[in-house]
Amino acid sequence: MQLATKSLKPHLGTSTFYKISVMKLDDCNRLIQNNLHIKGIILFVFINIIWGTTFPLVEKTVSSLEPSVLTTTRFAVAALVFSVNLRGLNALLLRDGLVLGLLFFVYLATETIALESIHANRAAFIVSLSAIFVPLLGLLLGRRLPLKTFLSTGVAVIGIGVMFWRGGVLGIGEVLMFFDAVLYGVYTLVLERIAQRHPSLSLTSVQLFVIAILGVFWSNTELISQFETISKNWSVILYLGLVATALIMWLQTLAQQWIPSEEVALLYTLEPIFTAIFSFLLLDEQLGTKDLIGATLVLFAIVLSQTPQNVKPKANFTNVSSTS
Repeated sequence: MQLATKSLKPHLGTSTFYKISVMKLDDCNRLIQNNLHIKGIILFVFINIIWGTTFPLVEKTVSSLEPSVLTTTRFAVAALVFSVNLRGLNALLLRDGLVLGLLFFVYLATETIALESIHANRAAFIVSLSAIFVPLLGLLLGRRLPLKTFLSTGVAVIGIGVMFWRGGVLGIGEVLMFFDAVLYGVYTLVLERIAQRHPSLSLTSVQLFVIAILGVFWSNTELISQFETISKNWSVILYLGLVATALIMWLQTLAQQWIPSEEVALLYTLEPIFTAIFSFLLLDEQLGTKDLIGATLVLFAIVLSQTPQNVKPKANFTNVSSTS
């Protein structure tokens, strides 16, 4: 590449040569950004698969463990594993980790309590409404978003509704999950801003310790009284702590440096699909025609969101050279 550009320079002139070099650099930057964007999408698909297992597992486990105990133990396990990344703490990292940890703790605690009175599939549908709340909150913050973002988000939420909504009276579980959807939208937007400032592992570690400490205060003496029950559910707690908490929070913090928050929220609409699959496998809940139609709409919405907004014409070599 260097020899080629050197041989072109005497024939094209300094101005044209400079413009071609800038174009090549821009193309290289776009290629890097596209590769990171694709990696981010792949990570969020994996995140959704793991998150899809948590709803049925938590629903099954809270029947024997108090929500506060389950939340505390899973985050204590995650925090201990990530404690090696707490070197080099500073005031800004502690402040940002505290804000994110507090938001996520309230989100997770609300979800865990709601799953005592609502089925996993129904909870997954309601929390997926964060796909709508993220762009709406973004608009309130002055962000300009393309129309296709709202179209694809609307199609995705309709698809999830087809899959999971069964009517009926709204209870406390539904109200809590609706609040959770708004809260997760706020968390996603805040994480998008904060994730750029810190190493992903360090930021994740601070969040985990904040949530674990808050969980200890929440669970209080129940940790001791339920020690025997904890030991019986240790395999589930280890999975939730190491995989569905520590690993997933780190991957989300990493991937959200590459993908805008409104696209992240849309990708999270894949979660109810995986929730339905794992609910079928773990809880014997049924999958039917509506589930297939709804899943198809969600996948269509995600494909729609990835279509180019507009196509810029490629630079013409003769036009560039004529301006020198």
